[in-house]
Amino acid sequence: MDLRIFQMLEFMNTRLSNIEKNISRIDEKLEFSIALQRNHLIRVKNGENIDDNMILMGRPYNDLSPSDAFDIFNNVNMDFLVLDVSEDEYIGKSIAGAIKIPLEELDRRYAEIQNKTTPIMIISEKGLRSIKACEMLVKKGFFNVNNISGGHEFWPGKESHSPSPSA
Repeated sequence: MDLRIFQMLEFMNTRLSNIEKNISRIDEKLEFSIALQRNHLIRVKNGENIDDNMILMGRPYNDLSPSDAFDIFNNVNMDFLVLDVSEDEYIGKSIAGAIKIPLEELDRRYAEIQNKTTPIMIISEKGLRSIKACEMLVKKGFFNVNNISGGHEFWPGKESHSPSPSA
């Protein structure tokens, strides 16, 4: 009889421990969601163009078309950074003034991006690596992150462009 009680207590203790872990995970997700929504509100307040899916689907980064990103890039009144996460060996188009950190090194070198509140436009060869970089930077506390869809492949203009105001 005592053994059954002990087993039942052990079972209940395990279940409580699992419930505590689940509550902790839910709490972390809720905190992230609230911070993300606050960031979206700030971006709306500041007149930034935000894709509806960012708000409706809770997506933490914005997708910009290459032409929209190019317009922002050429607007001297916009404050932003351009981050190029292309492979080290990439020899195609480049954007003058862009911070060059290959995706494989971003987890170690993200501190080189000194301001977490300045909008960051992220580009890569075809736009796939930049999606991964957006997701990684959001996890590191960067919320004003913008993926340039299609990457260098669809970037308008010449091989090299004038530097951005912040770069």
